[in-house]
Amino acid sequence: MRYLPLTPENRREMLKKAGVSSVEEFYDDIPVAARLADPVDLPFARSEWAVERAIAALAAENLPANAARAFFLGGGAYRHHVPASVDHIIQRSEFLTSYTPYQPEIAQGTLQSLFEFQSQIAILTGMEVANSSMYDGASASAEAALMAARVTKRRKIILSGGLHPHYAETIATVAGAASLVIERLPAAINAEAATLGALDDDTACIVVQSPNFFGALTDISAIADAAHAQGALLVFVFTELISLGLLKPPGEMGADIVVGEGQSLGNGLNFGGPYVGLFAAREKFLRQMPGRLAGETVDLEGRRGFVLTLSAREQHIRRERATSNICTNSGLCALALTAHLTLLGGAGLHALARLNHEAAILLADALVQIPGITLETPNFFNELTVRLPRPAAPVVDRLAREGILAGLPASRLMPDAGLDDLLILAATELNQPDDYPRLAAALSAALVD
Repeated sequence: MRYLPLTPENRREMLKKAGVSSVEEFYDDIPVAARLADPVDLPFARSEWAVERAIAALAAENLPANAARAFFLGGGAYRHHVPASVDHIIQRSEFLTSYTPYQPEIAQGTLQSLFEFQSQIAILTGMEVANSSMYDGASASAEAALMAARVTKRRKIILSGGLHPHYAETIATVAGAASLVIERLPAAINAEAATLGALDDDTACIVVQSPNFFGALTDISAIADAAHAQGALLVFVFTELISLGLLKPPGEMGADIVVGEGQSLGNGLNFGGPYVGLFAAREKFLRQMPGRLAGETVDLEGRRGFVLTLSAREQHIRRERATSNICTNSGLCALALTAHLTLLGGAGLHALARLNHEAAILLADALVQIPGITLETPNFFNELTVRLPRPAAPVVDRLAREGILAGLPASRLMPDAGLDDLLILAATELNQPDDYPRLAAALSAALVD
């Protein structure tokens, strides 16, 4: 029997309240080309083993990172070594407690790990407080824009042209639904300084990224100073967490809110997820933060314990005082990050960051030897952009057929930006010495043909 909880009158009342005439109007923001006009063309029923076989055949069409002859993809998701001990730790019974730690007395392992996670993120970002994680870096960025608007009581959000396109689109979708004004600056390799020209009295925040989508590094101190002089906030975004093991923390450069993706530690590529969003801020903005915070306390007998000290969702507090509808944090992914980072320690993270930067230097040295290729990002961490003498996408497609994942054409995520000849490549500690000449030889051959 189908469960139909709403009567026709219920539906009419809800539609009227929402200001639409039909359920279909709710989907107006979804492009027509992306909607299904007909049911998915699938057989009515198959046996379990037949379904497994069909799905396995589909999965075999992918080229996993470890199966590639050489791997130089980045663009917001990075291939790093995850120790086997991380998987062992996150499966221990101390952590396999309740999914959502509303009852602290039976979720001490989970709450303590979240407290440790928050402490680690606050230290890495140079901020005073961090929450217990978000869904991913893009949604964390959108929440940061909403938070900046609440704090400043302003409506304008400036997005740097170096911000990851997926992050920019997520911010535009979420903040646009909140009637905020989004000013997305043109895509550019060294784009962060251009944000100052858009700054005005209605600006809630400037959103910048470093290393940015193209891999370029920027000292944001001057941008932060200019934003603060105008009464705006500076939102700092990162997609490569390991960069914070070597670079100056954004908090020390004047950032007010720091958000990003934590996939690089403890979490594999997994074809795009699940990942873990990171969110940190100045303590004075604590009550405007989304998500939840775990805190340390003592019980009646003086023993250390952990509880949820802040829950900003309307489920926990008065609806009119809620700052976010975020409920679920990426608990398992956050735990994996904390386990990996704890195993590394401060010195280990610094050493890992150096290995990544050294790998990128070897990559740059190999690429600039190829006739017609120029390096467009002289200051980089482990990701960089080069300009090819022809469109990058066909070259990348050709090398992929040879088992070499040669990076990300900028045109793939920015098709209308006129960046067809730009190729973004990343190198990590997992790249081997023979990967660089193999890539260089394949690129040279592709550019000659």
